[in-house]
Amino acid sequence: MNGFGFLSFGHYGFTGYGAREMLQQAVELSVGADEFGVNGAYFRVHHFAKQAASPMPLLSAIAARTKNIEVGTGVIDMRYENPLYLAEEAAALDLLSDGRVALGVSRGSPEPALRGWEAFGYTGSTDPRGADIARPKFERFMDAVRGVPVADADPAQFGSSQKLRVEPHSPGLADRIWWGAGTRETARWAAGMGVNMMSSTLLTEATGQGFGDLQAEQIAEYRAAWKEAGHDRTPRVSVSRSVFPIMNSQDQMYFGLRSGDNADQIGIIDGFRSTFGKTYAGEPDELIEQLRQDAAVMEADTLMLTIPPQLGVEYNLHILGAFAEHVAPSLGWKPNSEGPVVGTPID
Repeated sequence: MNGFGFLSFGHYGFTGYGAREMLQQAVELSVGADEFGVNGAYFRVHHFAKQAASPMPLLSAIAARTKNIEVGTGVIDMRYENPLYLAEEAAALDLLSDGRVALGVSRGSPEPALRGWEAFGYTGSTDPRGADIARPKFERFMDAVRGVPVADADPAQFGSSQKLRVEPHSPGLADRIWWGAGTRETARWAAGMGVNMMSSTLLTEATGQGFGDLQAEQIAEYRAAWKEAGHDRTPRVSVSRSVFPIMNSQDQMYFGLRSGDNADQIGIIDGFRSTFGKTYAGEPDELIEQLRQDAAVMEADTLMLTIPPQLGVEYNLHILGAFAEHVAPSLGWKPNSEGPVVGTPID
């Protein structure tokens, strides 16, 4: 691990504040995190729910008020997206932010709406989960981000046999796109596509292994597939964890009881038997030791800390600041002032 960021699910409604407050708090939290040296501000995207939805306005507001922090998602649901328009937006934001965009995308998770992507105008899926439209959209999105011509030019303006790429084009953005992978198969597919891997907050597999060990296997298979594909750059890998340093009585009140709850969870989501990661809560020395024993955390280059947005900006900055000062340096962390996070070289 050489970088860490926060991952916000952006819940509102049940917390006592609304969408405006949630968005404004997300900006303020990102500004404070940037000053601490945190490497990334990432936001979960959900539709038809009182959470964060369309991410680009939020990421743009954050990028305008910060200097070094990476702005991104974890993840955008491709079932709901126009891939070429998303490529335009992402490139424009990347150019405005001097190359600080890192977008995680995937098929998406279960949504409150039944086949909600159809309400957005994206029909034709024969899969109850919509996976059969998500991956083709992602492939088209990546072509656009990479500058591949995707549209026939008007021959009256350009002559015959001309094709046009999506504009604007941001060189380097393609190297900062991630696929959110919940299985080893999707990890291998992401490697073949030449994109980074964002290992999910859960894995739709349950083999009896611990969550960290399952993720470490997934990372190993991803890197092996990347090497086999012959890509000419070093990819990045991220994992997500709930980590709460206990520094005072307030931390103890909120998270002290979780310090003894160190077991992974097994459950059913989207029809799959799935493994969920445990929560880490304890004093810094204890957290350092536990996270060093988490194989996936140590294999990944980026750790995303899931935060409790209902506790507000000040307290979440306390969590991030405590992790940055007392835990992260012992795990190999380099603050954002030292440059962008880089991937682990593949032997």
